[in-house]
Amino acid sequence: MADEEPKPPTAPPADFSALGAALRRYAAERRERHSMPALRNARIVRTDRLTLLPVGREYLPDLVRLKGDERVFGSMLHGVRTPTRTREELEDDIDFWAVRGYGTWTVHVTESGEFLGIVGLMERPDGRGVALRYALWPECRGKGFAREAAAAALRFGHAAGVARIVGIARETNGSSRAVMRDIGMTECGEFRNGSHRMVIYESLAPA
Repeated sequence: MADEEPKPPTAPPADFSALGAALRRYAAERRERHSMPALRNARIVRTDRLTLLPVGREYLPDLVRLKGDERVFGSMLHGVRTPTRTREELEDDIDFWAVRGYGTWTVHVTESGEFLGIVGLMERPDGRGVALRYALWPECRGKGFAREAAAAALRFGHAAGVARIVGIARETNGSSRAVMRDIGMTECGEFRNGSHRMVIYESLAPA
């Protein structure tokens, strides 16, 4: 039937190139099917001071500046991004929204529309699960914006059916760790990444 939900593709394990192409087609079909205004609006998150918008190509210039700034992305997983890598990640993030129904938002001051950074939920490549991430301009520190945006993303993720969300920060990143504690995440483990001790926090969906 024409209205049937597109099915995720399957392929023999050895046929990775074909499977990758099929996954991209599947994501495109999902984007087309779920591009209605009502659904887009449902993915917009508003807090007392902020508006969170699902990432889109119109935000690429802002993302290039943010992800290329050592002050912001120097301590993030994989570090500072080139403009090319930022563009690739944006396409991945758009596809992630289409497949999962949650993902990364750009963060804006509601009153002015000012771009502050990003917050969102991503699948960590190390197998530790769905992780909360946030990266805002250093000028935002001390104003509670990161805490406000992160709490909203956490609530959205649990409401979308994610039972466990982790957050990871370097032991020395006191401000990021404070945000996670303040929004109710609890410390649950650690690991080493090169010379850095990484602290793992988690949030479990209400029973």
